[in-house]
Amino acid sequence: MSIRKKNFFKLFYGDKSGSILLFALVFGSLAFTLIVVGVSGYAIFENRASTRKHNREMAFQIADAGINYYRWHLAHDDDDYQDGTGISGPYVHEYKDKDGNVIGHFSLNITPPASGSTVVTVESTGWLDTQVESLRIIKARIGFPSLTDYAFLTDTDVWIGDTETTHGKFHSNGGIRFDGVCDAPVTSMMPTYTCKVFHGCSNQTRDGVWGDGEPSDYWQFPMPEVDFDAVTAKLGEIKEAADPDNGGIYLSSSGKQGWHLQFLDNGKISIRKVKTADCYWGKDIGDSHHHLYCIDAKTFDTATLYDMPSNGYIYVEDNVWVDGTVNGRATIGTAEGKSIIINGNITYHAKDGNHVLGLIADQNILVPYNSPNELEIDAALLAHSGAAKRYDYPGNKKDNLYIYGSVISAGIWTWSWASAAGVVTSGYINTNSTYDSNLSYGPPPGFPVGKQYVLISWEVIK
Repeated sequence: MSIRKKNFFKLFYGDKSGSILLFALVFGSLAFTLIVVGVSGYAIFENRASTRKHNREMAFQIADAGINYYRWHLAHDDDDYQDGTGISGPYVHEYKDKDGNVIGHFSLNITPPASGSTVVTVESTGWLDTQVESLRIIKARIGFPSLTDYAFLTDTDVWIGDTETTHGKFHSNGGIRFDGVCDAPVTSMMPTYTCKVFHGCSNQTRDGVWGDGEPSDYWQFPMPEVDFDAVTAKLGEIKEAADPDNGGIYLSSSGKQGWHLQFLDNGKISIRKVKTADCYWGKDIGDSHHHLYCIDAKTFDTATLYDMPSNGYIYVEDNVWVDGTVNGRATIGTAEGKSIIINGNITYHAKDGNHVLGLIADQNILVPYNSPNELEIDAALLAHSGAAKRYDYPGNKKDNLYIYGSVISAGIWTWSWASAAGVVTSGYINTNSTYDSNLSYGPPPGFPVGKQYVLISWEVIK
């Protein structure tokens, strides 16, 4: 080995501390660089992610602002579904920050209510102008609640007996004695009221809601009054819309007892005059003597078949007897002082919201003496100035009444009569009423609705 090589190795192996320091510096620098680059990259990534998250949240707030804007718009113009433009959408609006600078936009797609519904669908897409791709979409359904939002609604005092069950919201502008079973709010406008003898009291002062029913946790009083005055105007609208030229059915005075409308499962209506009616002795609330009530249809004229009215409106200038299977959507309204009699079972082709019947009587909605022992009524019942009821026919007791829909009665309604001890002496021993949830925002044609839109549902699409 040459002397030069020997000297090199000698120098190399002789200065070990310098070599280690060199390696430490080189690899330390590399490690530090990798750490700095990694941390910087992570910081940049987190900053971008945070910015994207912030921008998406801002886009969400902008989309929500679009929903709130159109709720405000409908509150001022309740039947404008084109954003005041008169043309089809979508409708794009600027979104400004607190300083008045435009930082984003929202775009609205408005779907008007379907026939027979009050529900408006609003879809709002929001985005920031600095990151358009981070858009968010929210869809909301907004509607007028109908009077049929209640399973039971009355303008006076009411007594629910211990054999009665209610499913759905129950409200009275008077007092409520509630001895039955409920599964939804039972509300009264009255803080207290004077309970009358015909409700098992001796003119005693009671809470707005009281009794032996359950669960009492659902009882609320006092609550706001529900306005019955809108019904008169609605009957006028039904009469006008029932003109055959508008797609409705209009029946003038029969010259007999009234008209019988039988709904058929094939979507037709069999209509005929009621020539004569059987009469039975009975009493009404507050009566001290029996009266002769002639509301049991006996003989009829020849029937004529009608198609279900295309707009759903039927108006009758006379008393009406109704039964059958309803295939479609319709409302029957009567002239001033006229009543609707439940001639037999009224059922729906299907209980899916596509088949709905509204019965609006200016006077009473009545169940006659010869009603079925097992009676089913699928309908929204509204007695404007009278009541939904069955007269007290002494000793004439029936087993079961099933109502699927809503009962709205200005006066005191009752399907059964009881002794002071609470024993049923006339009418239906058991009544079971189930609320049709399809009626809240999809009521029968022409049914009165509220005056303010409410938010029904709200969901994030994207």
